[in-house]
Amino acid sequence: MDLQLKGRTALVTGASRGIGFGVAQLLAAEGCNLHLAARSAADLEAARKKITAAHAVNVTCHAVDLSSAENAAKLGRECAAVDILVNNAGAIPQGTITGLDDKTWRQAWDLKVFGFVNLTREIYRDMCERKRGVIINVIGTAGERPTAGYVAGSMANSALMTMSRALGAESPNFGVRVLGLNPTATATDRGVTRWRNQAQQQFGDPERWRELTKGFPFGRPATVEEVANVVVFLASDRASYMSGTVVTVDGGAASRK
Repeated sequence: MDLQLKGRTALVTGASRGIGFGVAQLLAAEGCNLHLAARSAADLEAARKKITAAHAVNVTCHAVDLSSAENAAKLGRECAAVDILVNNAGAIPQGTITGLDDKTWRQAWDLKVFGFVNLTREIYRDMCERKRGVIINVIGTAGERPTAGYVAGSMANSALMTMSRALGAESPNFGVRVLGLNPTATATDRGVTRWRNQAQQQFGDPERWRELTKGFPFGRPATVEEVANVVVFLASDRASYMSGTVVTVDGGAASRK
């Protein structure tokens, strides 16, 4: 299916690896020019080289810490003319309300919550003036199934789901679409490393990590490409009547007991 994205420009945050990189690769395959943002200049350059080696698109890298409000606003101004924004940067650690200290909690939210908010503020304003654009927030399923052991992440994801729905309800008035996407546990490099470490502790063999995911839907975690496919579809005109919706990519896990 031609998603009719050729010639458009997208900004993807957290784009040097994992879901962000997967989204960037698929957007490039559809002919999108890219702005990639992440903290590590070296990782971004490696990502840029992989993408441009495979696809004839322009890729601009932005090595930036989006937990800083000033940095997020600056990036938003630099990339104000993009057609697509994919907010993806940030990971919040596990922990209970008594186990997570204030500094760790605030640092995580500065990137995953306020980073999304501050960048969206700049990009959304310009999109509304141009009467077109799409913003997709890659969030996570903990907002749907909150747990005390992941309280900071659950609360953050719930807030970002609410932002996606509220803004996405208003945005069609200005020709703009805003959506959220909740991926389940996904086989990113970071995720696999975590499972390998757990398998080493539990079984004495990191190669047995897949045994830890047998209880997942389909007996495995989602792949990066499975999540990225949905993001790129939502960014396209094939999803032109979708806004204010949070799409869950979890193999039905949220509906299980």
